[in-house]
Amino acid sequence: MEIRILRLPDVIARTGLSRTRVYDLEREGRFPRRRKISDRASGWLESEVNEWIESRPFADGEGAAA
Repeated sequence: MEIRILRLPDVIARTGLSRTRVYDLEREGRFPRRRKISDRASGWLESEVNEWIESRPFADGEGAAA
């Protein structure tokens, strides 16, 4: 399994969330935590972001994520 790290622009594009909302949800423990890449860079594991997206309920409240 290939491990990929997503930077903030990729996380925003995949989730549709704003930068502020990503950080707020992370601080609240409701979004995956960032991983340190270097002294000045961090990112999110792609697999964890994908799991978070798949765990979200459907807008109409029906059905379940597969």
